[in-house]
Amino acid sequence: MKILLQFPEGLKQEALKHAKKLELEGNEVFISASPTFGACDLAIDEAKNLGAEKLIHFGHAEFHKVDFNVEYISYSYDAPLTLLPKSLEKLEPYHKIGLMTTIQHIHQLEMVKRFYEEHGKEVIIGKPYGFAKKAGQILGCDIGSAASIDKEVEVFVYFGGGLFHPLGALLHTKKPFLLVEPFNNTIEFLDRYREIYNKKSRGRILSSLDAKKIGILVSTKNGQHNMNLAKILKNKLEANGLSAAILVANTFDFDSINNMMEFDAFVNTACPRIAIDDTDRTRKPLLSANEIMEVIKLKKERVELQKEHLR
Repeated sequence: MKILLQFPEGLKQEALKHAKKLELEGNEVFISASPTFGACDLAIDEAKNLGAEKLIHFGHAEFHKVDFNVEYISYSYDAPLTLLPKSLEKLEPYHKIGLMTTIQHIHQLEMVKRFYEEHGKEVIIGKPYGFAKKAGQILGCDIGSAASIDKEVEVFVYFGGGLFHPLGALLHTKKPFLLVEPFNNTIEFLDRYREIYNKKSRGRILSSLDAKKIGILVSTKNGQHNMNLAKILKNKLEANGLSAAILVANTFDFDSINNMMEFDAFVNTACPRIAIDDTDRTRKPLLSANEIMEVIKLKKERVELQKEHLR
């Protein structure tokens, strides 16, 4: 069988090992050297161009159904649980805990839950939601398992590595949010980031009020393609007297986007994290779909105020 292997950056050092194993089984094996941002970013076009019969995607669980033979091999890591006793000090004022993690540690979630319950806490784990497949699992773009229980809990606990995933959940919930990071030996509340990101969002909206030409970003990645939303936004912008164009790419090169100087602002319809994490990489404001709708609303209000002033 002709097979293409795809690895995220953190697992690329293991690519040759897996390739050689499959070759010994009689397969013709290729390794994708392109970056991948998750199972929303499968190398299907590369596989088809090679004539491959199968794509093996490492490091992530299935994101959504695709019209190709894809095998998912998600990696699990046993994170040390030594920080859990220390986290009880931060959680002392709270009784109902909402618990979450990533696919790499989902197998440990029940152990973490049991620990907190043994220390008098009530633990709630959100059901699978959207693209996530496991209870308590969050993705960078899918935090439904957290948001769905926001009204039921007093505090959230994210157990796992890094800030990327918990920041996404933090921005879509309202309760205190504790990070228990076993690899960096960190226990901290992340609530301050809500105010930081909300201020940045408001700043992008206000700085776009005079924008007249809008570029709408559309990704061709299998799990990020949202042309329907882009067309809706384009029609909405043009109906309100603005000029809009749809900009298409597989992976957005922000240096290239910055060369499109005639645009006054950009709107993201691809991975929702682009409008959160990459906004400092463009010279012009980079907005989410919700933010551009707020811009349109404020523009209308400003026009009405000007009319009222002239009466």
